Amino acid sequence: MTATRISFLLSVLFLAGMHWAEAQQAHVNLDWNPQKNTQNLVPFGASVISPEVRDDHTITFRLKAPDAKQVLLTGGPILLALAKKDPIPFRKDNDSLWTLTVGPVKPDIYVYKFIIDGVTVPDPNNTLTGFNDQPGYSNVVVQGDGPAYYDAKPVPHGAVTRHIYHSDVLNGEREMYVYTPPGYSTKKKYPVLYLVGGSGELASGWSLDGRANFIADNLIAEGKMVPMLIAMPNNQVVHRTDPKHTEKTFPLFEDELKKQIIPFMDKTYSTRADRKGRALAGLSMGGRHTQLVGLKNLDLFSSFGVLSAGDLETETVSAALLNDPAANQKVDYLLVGQGTGEVATIGKRAVALHEALQKHNIKHDYYVGGDGAHDWGTWRHLLYYKLLPNLWRTK
Repeated sequence: MTATRISFLLSVLFLAGMHWAEAQQAHVNLDWNPQKNTQNLVPFGASVISPEVRDDHTITFRLKAPDAKQVLLTGGPILLALAKKDPIPFRKDNDSLWTLTVGPVKPDIYVYKFIIDGVTVPDPNNTLTGFNDQPGYSNVVVQGDGPAYYDAKPVPHGAVTRHIYHSDVLNGEREMYVYTPPGYSTKKKYPVLYLVGGSGELASGWSLDGRANFIADNLIAEGKMVPMLIAMPNNQVVHRTDPKHTEKTFPLFEDELKKQIIPFMDKTYSTRADRKGRALAGLSMGGRHTQLVGLKNLDLFSSFGVLSAGDLETETVSAALLNDPAANQKVDYLLVGQGTGEVATIGKRAVALHEALQKHNIKHDYYVGGDGAHDWGTWRHLLYYKLLPNLWRTK
């Protein structure tokens, strides 16, 4: 059993407002405005500055591609922020430099990609790239007037530890990231939130793209969250394009959760090892795991977060919960949340879950908010504004 300490907690290095420390994608400090170009420096290994974010919230993308015939900007989150449905064309300034300025957009972190002569690729000059169980992408950070709720602030920081463990269920080595709050002590017992990702997400997603550890640090410092452990396991248990993915994933994840993940947490950390001390939440596929696995195991969990997920056949798949006369005594908190930009499309699943719960008088918190759709802008928002502040609060 090995564990590698991940240095997301470098509070001493975070000096907001120190302009001498800021440089384009410098990765010196955990800057809240990493793509604001204050020194006119090209990222290490890059050919041009891209993206460049200005204080007026406009963004300039650049690409040196002398032989390209067409360059376009794409990516659901950035196009949604720009109120565009189709990819946006660049202009070729000279024999090799393609340029596009867009915005203004609201401060947030947006995923984007380039389409170069029909091939979709990450921005080759941007060092803020995504790592996932799907092809790469780039992130652009549009800063506000100071650190956002998901940024590293000068507050006490917890730790994120990467654990490697052997799974007898899946017959291999697996990883899990665990957040411990500031001042974690084995003399106390902590509730545990099991927080999982969606299709194509890895165990690191909630800490890297989701900023879960910084969000928790900030909420604890603000007195808005009960200090807790956050276990972020890998809920990819079968190849996502396996033709039998749907029928395989739920029983496999349930076994992994019961036989490997929860026992590992209870053995390794000072946990409240009872159903009242456990919550399960996830985004998209992880929200489906929460509904179809978590809500049928009320002997293991008492709180839940179904983010950007649900089931159109909730009356069937969650019949046991819906028809349990003691359901409201067994469930301490249940969030069904989604982004404003997804309600009319994939968000119909969350609406179906909400309506079924409402019909059967199951108490729950239904919330639609933020400016995003089915993306990290939504999931960060739901984590900060709804899920974490409402877990284990005294009623």
